[in-house]
Amino acid sequence: MQTNILEYLESTAPRLPQKVAYSDGTDNMCFSVLLQTARSIGSALLRTGYQGEPIAILMNKHPREIAAFYGTVYAGCFYVPLDPEMPEGRMELILESVGARAMIVDEKGAKLAQKLHFDGAVIPYETLATEQEDALALAAVRASQIDTDPIYIVFTSGSTGIPKGVVACHRSVIDYVEALCDALGFSEDTVFANQTPLFFDAPLKELMPVIKFGATAYLVPKKYFLFPMMLCDFLNEHKVNTVCWVVSALTMISSMGVLEKNPPKYLTTVAFGSEVFPLRQYELWRQALPDARFFNLYGPTEATGMSCYWRADRALDEGEPIPVGVPFRNTGLMLIKEDGTEAAMGETGEIYLRGTCVTLGYYNNPEKTAEAFVQNPQQKAYPEIVYRTGDLGYINLHGELVFVSRRDAQIKHMGHRIELGEIEAAAARCELVSRACSLYDKEAMQIRLYYTGDVDEEALLRFLKTYLPRYMMPGICKRLDVMPLTPNGKLDRRALAERKDI
Repeated sequence: MQTNILEYLESTAPRLPQKVAYSDGTDNMCFSVLLQTARSIGSALLRTGYQGEPIAILMNKHPREIAAFYGTVYAGCFYVPLDPEMPEGRMELILESVGARAMIVDEKGAKLAQKLHFDGAVIPYETLATEQEDALALAAVRASQIDTDPIYIVFTSGSTGIPKGVVACHRSVIDYVEALCDALGFSEDTVFANQTPLFFDAPLKELMPVIKFGATAYLVPKKYFLFPMMLCDFLNEHKVNTVCWVVSALTMISSMGVLEKNPPKYLTTVAFGSEVFPLRQYELWRQALPDARFFNLYGPTEATGMSCYWRADRALDEGEPIPVGVPFRNTGLMLIKEDGTEAAMGETGEIYLRGTCVTLGYYNNPEKTAEAFVQNPQQKAYPEIVYRTGDLGYINLHGELVFVSRRDAQIKHMGHRIELGEIEAAAARCELVSRACSLYDKEAMQIRLYYTGDVDEEALLRFLKTYLPRYMMPGICKRLDVMPLTPNGKLDRRALAERKDI
């Protein structure tokens, strides 16, 4: 039985030593170099006295950063990925939370480390990567490792503004990778284009299948996501056949007409998630790539990434939301109502996840861990920790999970319970709207709607009246040139809520 993610790399590198594993389009790293570099980094960390502890990594998005991740794991440590584009205040909070004694840096990261007043050891990547491998020390670490040892800590946004560090272990990542690859059909021939920054859990969808199968992943430079025509040029130049992107990245291409002028002609698998895909934009992609396979993915960081999938193998009824489907193999799904009972088919409940996918909790944060990682409410006979997602959903007539909204996106307005997602869905029905986001201003007791598109505010409000009852109509409707996005490309709802221009 496999118990360590590095077994993937150790199996693949001897078989495909010269094949490119990771590339940013300019710099490539083949499997043999990746393996040797990771083992050198692990040996150097052990030689310096680091083992079984968090190691911060502050580097630009590059194949070298991934080698540093694996090298940290070789030392029996767990990596804490940072990024030069992160706000300095956020990085300081993360470093304070994990208490790392060491930080691996590239040239830019070294300069930032000084500004962050990091008082641990700042170690240049090149120093570690050129160290002599210590096979005996690495073997001793491996002999003592077990599959519930941590691999990484990635930080999510906390409701209080304090980021929370999610700790994942070998077993949950291996289980996730095996189930994901089975469901989406990855192979040695898969060529990924990575969209998200490497300081999230989302890149696991690309990083892990690469070392499992001997596939290749291109780390797309951020600049291309500002210019969709150039982005598609990049995909075509490198013959990318698989993307696992957030919805915002896909809609940027489809809403600007690029699919007609310069489609990504090698794409055979399009997986999307983290947000609701506007149906009109989804159909544009289906029309442009009729032979491609499309998958909707759903899952939180606290459950090691994606937990459910839906393959688009049937036509959707008019107005039907895109389902998130069924759980991955060995993942348990429960829908729990407010009274603690399980929701019946068609009833909305909060999504709880159970099984190996559930991570170890929040690092150095027992209070928040206890709030979200809870005893299974459906059985009291023995301890079983499940993750309470805060997401609402229901099971449709096809037996598929349908995401409704966040629990905190369900509001009470004018005496009615309202799902803000319903307002967004109504706006998305307008052909001239490309994206929409609905928020509730509790102080003003007012529903707000922000959108991008080629329709003016008054015309959109008239359109909404044909779909929404009066109590659901937005009090404020504002067109934006661009929607604010988080670093991983999702809609930044917090930034919209803090706008002061209305």
